[in-house]
Amino acid sequence: MLAKRIIPCLDIKNGKTVKGINFEGIKEIGDPVEMGRKYAEEGADELVYLDISATQEGRSTFKELVSRIAENINIPFTVGGGISSVVDAGNLLKAGADKITINSSAVRNPQLINDIAGKYGRQFIVVAIDAKLINGKWCVMTHGGNQPTEKELFSWAVEAYERGAGEILFTSMNHDGTKQGYACDEYRKLSSLVPIPIIASGGAGTVQHIADVLQEGCADAALAASIFHYNEIPIPILKEELKKHDIITRTIKY
Repeated sequence: MLAKRIIPCLDIKNGKTVKGINFEGIKEIGDPVEMGRKYAEEGADELVYLDISATQEGRSTFKELVSRIAENINIPFTVGGGISSVVDAGNLLKAGADKITINSSAVRNPQLINDIAGKYGRQFIVVAIDAKLINGKWCVMTHGGNQPTEKELFSWAVEAYERGAGEILFTSMNHDGTKQGYACDEYRKLSSLVPIPIIASGGAGTVQHIADVLQEGCADAALAASIFHYNEIPIPILKEELKKHDIITRTIKY
């Protein structure tokens, strides 16, 4: 059995780590490089950095920040936000990112998935999907969760895989920041539809929530922010607790 991954997510705005609830009420909580280094030392398996205002503000993710992250941490990290071309993706790879994630730009131009995967390989590209349950349908949202689209979560995930996505990072906007648990049924369905890793995001509040999405939800990785940012569940303790649920994770650090 492949080890499950625990992934702290750092949302970035104006160069600072921020957090909100349901993508709203954003406030600054720390320096992204220092926080990333701390998580790496504690035993995080990977990190995800999302520049949440890049698409709205029409600019590219700061390469300088990516370079500083690469210089200061020794675990894989993924970077997203404002990536709209193969050149953008390549620049981030050169700056030190292990993977890139695209969201709004992929919805706008699905061929971008093919192009990046064709240039750098499937393993380099994560397609992030923000979706909101509206009238019984999981509607794909873009621009930091502000703009609804005509795309539906499951069909879009399948298309993204077929175009070359190496992983799917699905965030339920209905669960994000609420600490009430993940959308386990949706993750289980996604894992049955595509043969690539599914990263669960949105709703972690307890160890049980994470255990549920990794077992019942069949997710390959659990991504969370608040519980790590506010030290509610330290990563070493989380991993020890997950062992009691017979969930295998990567090496624990103390």
